[in-house]
Amino acid sequence: MVEERQADRAYASIVELINVDRLEIGDRLPSEARLAEMVGVSRTIIREALVRLASDGFTEPRRGAGSFVKGRPSDRLSAHMKLADLSTTLGSYEVRFVLEAESARLAAVRRSADQMASIDDGLVRLRAALLSSAPAHDEDMELHRRIVLATANPAFEVAFAALAADIDRIMRAGVDISRSRPPEVIGAMMREHEMIVDAIRAQDADGAALAMRWHLSEGRKRLMP
Repeated sequence: MVEERQADRAYASIVELINVDRLEIGDRLPSEARLAEMVGVSRTIIREALVRLASDGFTEPRRGAGSFVKGRPSDRLSAHMKLADLSTTLGSYEVRFVLEAESARLAAVRRSADQMASIDDGLVRLRAALLSSAPAHDEDMELHRRIVLATANPAFEVAFAALAADIDRIMRAGVDISRSRPPEVIGAMMREHEMIVDAIRAQDADGAALAMRWHLSEGRKRLMP
């Protein structure tokens, strides 16, 4: 656990370095040795942090050349989560790719008529919230939760509930950041949800899982500038 906290601290410190120094996309980060000295941890911890940063789309390793800036978090992201929590919160996406894609797959196969009606209702409520000035994160969360419920497997409900705090922060940030951009960004977010629900309605298991993974992948990208 101590090592994990050190990796989180290194992760946050490198993101802070990118922000404070206003590094641009393509700029090279300091060497692992220099980063370890700056953060006050071992090079092993720095390597772990860099692997996670690359997974989250912030950095890109280049063989023999070091790590380079690939993306920066939106300036609005800090209004929704502390920099120290960024690693854990974004790390929840890795679990969601597995949990929610499989939830969508199972929902497509197992959903009852009543559950499909509930999912459709959730989509209608989300559309109304997204197209208004309302926050919309509660409706977003509820639609995802209804899809999880349609798996008819309580274990999925428990796992989703365990991630609720991180998912809530991400959804609040995602809607806020998207609303600060051109209207088509919100439109894209809505279409992604429609694709998931359409696949579940058609009982297209593979299509539902793919649509959910696409939505989550695009959602993570929207947290960048």
